[in-house]
Amino acid sequence: MPDVSVVVIVYNDADRLPTAVQSVLDQTLRDVEVVIVDDCSTDRSFDVARNLAATHPERVRAFQLPENSGAGGEPRNAGIPRTTGKYVMFLDSDDVLEPNACRNMLEAAEETGSDIVSGLCVRLHKDTRHQKRDEWYAWMYSTTRTLESVTELPDLFVWDTLSTNKCYRREFLMENELRFPKGMFYEDLMFIAEAYLKAERITLIPNQVYFWHVYERAAVKSVTNRRHEMTNYAHRLEIHRRIDALLAERGLTEMKLAKDVKFLKHDLVLHLRDLPFRDESYRREFAELSREYLAGIAPEAYERVQPIQAICAYLLQKGDWDNLIPAVDTLINRDKLSSPLAERDGRIYWCDGHFDDEFGRDVLDVTDAGYHEKPVNKLFLRNQLTRFHESGRAVSLSGRITNPLGIIPAGARLAGELEFSARRRSLQSFRFPVRALRHDGDTIHWEATADLTSKLRPLGIVDTIWDVRLALDADGVRTTTRLTVADTELAGPPLPVRPWLTRIVADHIEPHISARGHLAFQLVSENRNSERVQELIARGVRGKPGALAKSGYRKAKALRKKVTSGDNKLRAYHEVFSRLPIKKRTVVFESHLGKQYSDSPRAIYEEMRRQGLDFEAIWSYAGSPKEFPQDVTLVRRWSLPYLKALAQAEFWVDNQSYPLKLVKRPETTYIQTWHGSALKNMGFDQPALKAQTRQQQAAQQRSLDRFDRFLCRSEHDVRTLAKAFRLKEKTLLRVGYPRNDALVRSRQREAERGRRERGALAAELGIPDDKTVLLYAPTFRKAGGRHGRFTLPFDVERFAEQFGDRYVLLVRSHYLNHVVLPPTVEGRVIDVSARHDVTPVLELADGLITDYSSVMFDYALLDRPLVFFTYDYDEYVHEGRGTYFDLLEHAPGPVVRTEEEFYETVKSFDTQALEYAAARAEFVAKFGEYDRGDAARSIVDQFFAQWIRQWSR
Repeated sequence: MPDVSVVVIVYNDADRLPTAVQSVLDQTLRDVEVVIVDDCSTDRSFDVARNLAATHPERVRAFQLPENSGAGGEPRNAGIPRTTGKYVMFLDSDDVLEPNACRNMLEAAEETGSDIVSGLCVRLHKDTRHQKRDEWYAWMYSTTRTLESVTELPDLFVWDTLSTNKCYRREFLMENELRFPKGMFYEDLMFIAEAYLKAERITLIPNQVYFWHVYERAAVKSVTNRRHEMTNYAHRLEIHRRIDALLAERGLTEMKLAKDVKFLKHDLVLHLRDLPFRDESYRREFAELSREYLAGIAPEAYERVQPIQAICAYLLQKGDWDNLIPAVDTLINRDKLSSPLAERDGRIYWCDGHFDDEFGRDVLDVTDAGYHEKPVNKLFLRNQLTRFHESGRAVSLSGRITNPLGIIPAGARLAGELEFSARRRSLQSFRFPVRALRHDGDTIHWEATADLTSKLRPLGIVDTIWDVRLALDADGVRTTTRLTVADTELAGPPLPVRPWLTRIVADHIEPHISARGHLAFQLVSENRNSERVQELIARGVRGKPGALAKSGYRKAKALRKKVTSGDNKLRAYHEVFSRLPIKKRTVVFESHLGKQYSDSPRAIYEEMRRQGLDFEAIWSYAGSPKEFPQDVTLVRRWSLPYLKALAQAEFWVDNQSYPLKLVKRPETTYIQTWHGSALKNMGFDQPALKAQTRQQQAAQQRSLDRFDRFLCRSEHDVRTLAKAFRLKEKTLLRVGYPRNDALVRSRQREAERGRRERGALAAELGIPDDKTVLLYAPTFRKAGGRHGRFTLPFDVERFAEQFGDRYVLLVRSHYLNHVVLPPTVEGRVIDVSARHDVTPVLELADGLITDYSSVMFDYALLDRPLVFFTYDYDEYVHEGRGTYFDLLEHAPGPVVRTEEEFYETVKSFDTQALEYAAARAEFVAKFGEYDRGDAARSIVDQFFAQWIRQWSR
C-alpha cells in the first residue's frame, strides 16, 4: 500500500497533463501513486493518460468516465475509491505539486494523527512577465499548528476553501462518505466544508505544497472564471445554501456570520464587478437569484464589510438599479464618488430613498466617510458617458458628471477639456476643449468633439492604449474625471491616425473599455499584412537584439530599485553622501516627521529670515509640499536628495527625530526642539523600552545621543524627558519653546492693552465677533470604527444645538488621527485639523478642552480657561504606559469624566477664568518657567547670528 495516492483529474488538457503527473513522480517521497481520471475528454488527454500509465505501470493508473460530468467533482469522486494509499491528495492537470509536498504532509499527518493536513497554496500567474505569485491566505500558515476542531480557527473554514492543498486520511474520507457534489461548479467549497466539520483533528503546516497555475489570457476560461454565464452564479449560490444548512444543523451561528461576511466582501463582489457590462435581462435574472439568498445574510455581516460592499448588496436586494450600477462603479474604483448623495436630518446618505427602512438607512449612511467635508478638487467624481458618435474623422462625446450635494454651485463658472494620454507614462498627451458645460439636476452635463485624425499623433507600437480624462474647472478649482462607459454603445468604424513611427503596425484607433470600465482608445491596423509585421516585430523582440535591449532595461530598472531600497539608501548616506564636504550655512528643518510646516522648527526658521541671515534653508516634507514656504529647498523625506542634504548640513533642526539609523556627522550640530512637555512616560521610562534587549536599547540610545542641544521649557522637562532620554546636562538648553514665543507675546499684548484682538484667522473661518471660541484638542488615539476614524467622545450635534448660539467649537485632532463632522454642525463646529501650525488656533481660542495632550502646557501660557475631558482616565493612566504626575491633582481647570459632566462644565465656562486663575499661574510656573517669549531669538543668537548678511550690517 503506497503512503499517498494523488488523484489527478483532466479534461481536454493533453499538453499540460504530463507536467502535472511528473510533479507527483518527482516527489522526494517515493512511495506515491498517481490515479488519473479523465472526464471523457474530446482531445488526446486519455491517450496521454494511458501512455503515462504504460510508462510507469507500478505508479500510474488511468481511468475515464463514460460521459462528461461538466465539473471537477465527479472525476475526483471516481478517483477516491480507486486509490490504495493511506492518504489521498487531489491535483488538477494544469497545476503541479511542490517537490516535498507529499513528504511534508505525510510526516505531519503521522506525527499528529490528523484527518486533514493543509499546506500553503501559491498562485502563479503564468502569463505574466515574471510569473507573479501570491500566497493563498499565507497568514494562516505562518507556523505549524494542530486544531482539534475547525471552530478553533473559523477563518480556515471561511477562506481556505481549496481541496487541492490538502492531504486526507483515506479511511476518514471513506468512513464519512465524503464526496464532491456532482455536476456543480465550486465543488471544492462544499466538499471541504463537510470535511472540515467532520475532521477530529486538522494540522496546518507552513510549507508550500501546491502551485496553482493561473492563465489570465487563456482563450478558454476555466469554469469558475466564466462569470458571464448565469449558471456559474446559480451554482455558487446553491453551494452556499448547502453549506449554510450544514452550519445551521450544528448551531454554528458565529461561523455562519463569518461566512456571510466573506460572501459580501468576496463572492458577491466578483459578480457585481461585471454587472455594468451586462444587459438588462442578465441583471434581472441576477437580481432574482440574489434576492432570496441575501435575505438570509445576517444583518451584522453588513457592519463588518467595507461600506460600499454593504451598499451594493443592499441595493441589489432592493432591485434599485438606478443607484446600484453607479455604486458598483465605486466598488470597482475605490476612490470614486459615483452618487449625488442625499442629506436628511443632518446625516449624509449614499442615495435619496429607502428612508422608510431602518436597516437601509443604517447601511446607506455615509456621513462618516466625510464626502461632505471635501472640496471638489479632492473628489474623484463619476463621469457617465451618455453619447458616443463618430462623424467623419472626429468623435463626439457627451456625459454627466456627478455633482454630490451640489458641491459645484449653479452659478459657478465652468470650463473643461478632454485629455487623451498614452497609458505608458512619460509619453505624449493631447487636449481638446469641452464646448458645452451646464448644470443638469444633480449632474454637470458636458459635450465635446475630438478631431483625433488631425491632432492625435501617436508614436506607434509603444503607445497602443490611450486613456481619456475630462478636467473640469469650477470657479478656478480643478478636478479630473474618467469617462465611465457602462450602458453606452461604442459604435462606429476605427478612425484613421498617422503614427510617427510606422503605419504598418497601426493606422487606426478604435474605442476600448478598460478593466475598470473607463473609455480608452486602442491602436489597430487595417493592413492585411499587419499581423505578419507584428509577428516579425515580436520575433525581433523575442530574439537576440530584443533580448539584449530588454536585459539592459531590466538591469537598469533593477539597479534603480536596488539603489532606492531602504538598505541601499542607508549605504548611500553613510558611504557616499557622508564623505562629501559639509556645506556651510546649511540647515535642514523638519517638523513632525515631515508632515507639517509648523512648531519650533518653523519659529526658528522664520526668526532667521526676520533677522536677514544668509543661509540655505532645506525643509523636509512627507506628502504634499503645498503648505511649505517657497523660498526654501524642499526635499521629500527618505529620498536621496533628503539623505544628501542631511549628510552635508551644518545644522539639523527638528522636533521629533530624523531617521534613527542615520549617523550624524561630528561637524553637524543637531538642535532637537522636541514637540511638547510630558504627561505620559517617555523614552526609557516606557515599559516597552525597559523590556527591550541590551542591543535594542543601545540602538535606541545611539539615536538619542545624536542630539547636540535639547530644548527645555521647565525643570519638569529636565526631570522627565531629559532623564528618560538619558541626555547629558551639557546638552540641555533651558530657553523655552520657540513655538510658544507667539503665545507669550499674545498674553503680554492682551495685558498691556486690556483687550484681545482675534486677528485674521477668525475672519477666515467665518467666526462672528459675538461668539466665544472653544478649541477641542485631544491626544492621539488608535483609530477605530467602521471607517477607521477617531470618534469624538461627545455628541457633537447635541453640543452644537445646546451651545451653538454662544460658542463656536474648533476641533483639532492629533496629526495621526482625523475626525469627520456631520453637516448639521456647519458654522458652529469647525474642523481645523488640517492646519499645519496649531499656534494661531491656540491664540484664537477663548478656552481649551483637552484630555492628556501636551497642548495643555502651551495653552496655559495664555492664561485662559482649560477643561479636561478624561472620559477614559483609568484605562489611559493605569493600563497604558503610565504618567509622570497625577493630572487630577495638578490640572489648572475642571476635570470631567462623563459626557453629562462635560456639558455642565461648558455651561459655566465663563466663571472658570477667575476660579482657576491661581491654579493656572502655578501650572505655568511649574511647567513653563523658561517660556519667556524670546526662545527663537535666543537660539538664533547662540548658533546663527554670525551668518548676518554683509549688506545688513
